[in-house]
Amino acid sequence: MAEHYGTAVIPARVRKPKDKPRVEGTVGILSTWIIAALRDSQFFSLGELNESVRIKLLEFNEKPFQKKPGNRLNALEEEKPFLLPLPIHTFEMAEWSIATVQFNYHVAVGKMNYSVPYENIKHKVDVRVTKNMVEVFYDGNRIASHPRLHGRTGQYSTLPEHMPANHQAYSQWNAERFLSWGRSIGEKTEAVVAALLASRHIEQQSYKACIGLLKLADKYSVARLEAACKRALTYTSTPSLKSIQTILKSGSDKCAGPKVSRSDELNTFSTSASQQHAFTRGAGYYGRKS
Repeated sequence: MAEHYGTAVIPARVRKPKDKPRVEGTVGILSTWIIAALRDSQFFSLGELNESVRIKLLEFNEKPFQKKPGNRLNALEEEKPFLLPLPIHTFEMAEWSIATVQFNYHVAVGKMNYSVPYENIKHKVDVRVTKNMVEVFYDGNRIASHPRLHGRTGQYSTLPEHMPANHQAYSQWNAERFLSWGRSIGEKTEAVVAALLASRHIEQQSYKACIGLLKLADKYSVARLEAACKRALTYTSTPSLKSIQTILKSGSDKCAGPKVSRSDELNTFSTSASQQHAFTRGAGYYGRKS
């Protein structure tokens, strides 16, 4: 606060309070002049109380000095040219705490999560929290700052520059980019991407599956991926990544016609059913060998 207002706080000397008799004396006088004078008054709002205090304070400042000419208002006019202007922004109260950077390069503050440079993982950092900002310091240097999150708990504020390089590439993806990528391969792949994006209540939770689908194109070729997506869509309108992987691994995408092996069909059906009914195991679970 002293730095904000361009001043310094110098502690008084111990044992004998010679440095602050004027301040302590003035506090006692104000307590008698204002608080004691209003002790029997009744107020129904903070505004009424402040107005009464303002009137008594003005009377106090206009009261003549006992041992020298003038009053406190006159003294203020003499001192005004030497006063510093107030800062543009008022001082914000802050709370400090110590946190450990988690393995996901975030610190938890008030049940919210804020990113820091990933090089600081496992380090202890100082966190300064104000009404609108969260600042993170390591070894006396500020390494991150975020607008403070409000609302539901568990939210994340993540800056791309705080991520490792491989995570930065992952963060650049979004639903439209995934759909555009699927469209570039074929109509059926785009439909599977749309199904994966719609399979989760929170869209970002489906990105991992979309990334996995993207990698299948590198491993098996875009033509085989499109064929596998086409075959998977003949069984269910909401195919999973696992069902696409099964079709490609078994080579069913190369077969003519919609038929696949019984085990693949059961796996696909089971996966589809489990997406719609979380506790349904599917026909494959109850299968028995003769």
